[in-house]
Amino acid sequence: MTPAILALNAGSSSLKFGLFKDTDQLPLLFKGQIDGIGSNAHFSVVNPHGEHLVDEVCQHISDQACALAHLGQWLSQFKTQFTLSGVGHRIVHGGRDFHCAVTITPDIIECLTKLTPLAPLHQPHNLAAINTIAKRMPDIPQVACFDTAFHRTQNKLAQRFALPREYYERGIQRYGFHGTSYEWISLRLKTLAPALAQAKVVVAHLGSGASLCAMVNGKSVETTMGFTALDGLPMGTRCGALDPGVLLYLMQTEWLNAEQIQDLLYTRSGLLGLSGISNDLRVLSDHDASEAREAIDYFVYHIVAKIGSLAASMGGIDGLVFTAGIGENSAAIRRDVCKGLAFLGIHIDSVANDNAKQEQCLSPAGAPKPVWVIPTNEECMIAHHTQQCLAQL
Repeated sequence: MTPAILALNAGSSSLKFGLFKDTDQLPLLFKGQIDGIGSNAHFSVVNPHGEHLVDEVCQHISDQACALAHLGQWLSQFKTQFTLSGVGHRIVHGGRDFHCAVTITPDIIECLTKLTPLAPLHQPHNLAAINTIAKRMPDIPQVACFDTAFHRTQNKLAQRFALPREYYERGIQRYGFHGTSYEWISLRLKTLAPALAQAKVVVAHLGSGASLCAMVNGKSVETTMGFTALDGLPMGTRCGALDPGVLLYLMQTEWLNAEQIQDLLYTRSGLLGLSGISNDLRVLSDHDASEAREAIDYFVYHIVAKIGSLAASMGGIDGLVFTAGIGENSAAIRRDVCKGLAFLGIHIDSVANDNAKQEQCLSPAGAPKPVWVIPTNEECMIAHHTQQCLAQL
């Protein structure tokens, strides 16, 4: 039987996965997701050619444990063809101690559990997937791959807050997130645009969760998310950068407690809060209400402003890459962002932008500052790190 690595990316209402051959090139066997967990779950699987093997509604999937059980049952039909050599997990927060992927032990789980307050919407689901796999397949090694690890190349000026030094020593610092996505883009640029891969690039990971990363020679030097995944850009339901005085005001005048503030900042803000309509950019784009247009304009405004800031942190900008759900699929957002960045010499070809598919350069031929759209592949990155950890066992 062929050894295989299962990569899992567990969220609050979704489970993304990829199954890869455990060989040098990690060829993909299947990939898919279960979304809408807890409501009207949908299970889809495609082969390496993008052909659907499964596309069905599964209303019985009520939580992550059910989702993993359903995935395991589907994978069992291939048990005579493939054997799992390991399972890799995306872990949103690695704190100060985890700078690279690690094989999971009970002590590691304990450490990651303590970081839950820093990523309350993500860490519990990441850990739930680990615990479920451990119960169902206790002999299969598991590996944790951290969203925060890619940004540990930043210097201390980029990672610190202007708080008393004792707080930095206690771990209150800017960590950054979406690291597995940025690392994938960094690797793909080496193949697609080698010169750009060694230059000053901003990568825009735009989805329901959104952030930007400034990379020089493929290394993170600055990013928009900070201590938690709330900071930086406005997102689907998260506020993005916010004057901390607002929180003091809400605590002192409206008597909001920590739980109420967490709910406000994580689940009722962002595009949803601005529009009062939806957190989904597709819904807002099709809506006639002025509030929907204002929410989109706010999103674009802050992307442009933050890219300008990241360019300053690098001393210039040589190119731009769009990735993740919105970055890969919304030609309108890419167009409006690049229009706002014309002062930096960023331009795209409208026909290329409107018809972009897969990995593609959107700039006019010979443009000095190329703009790319590159689909992210966090599951492949997770599989890669899992394979490296398994080789050390």
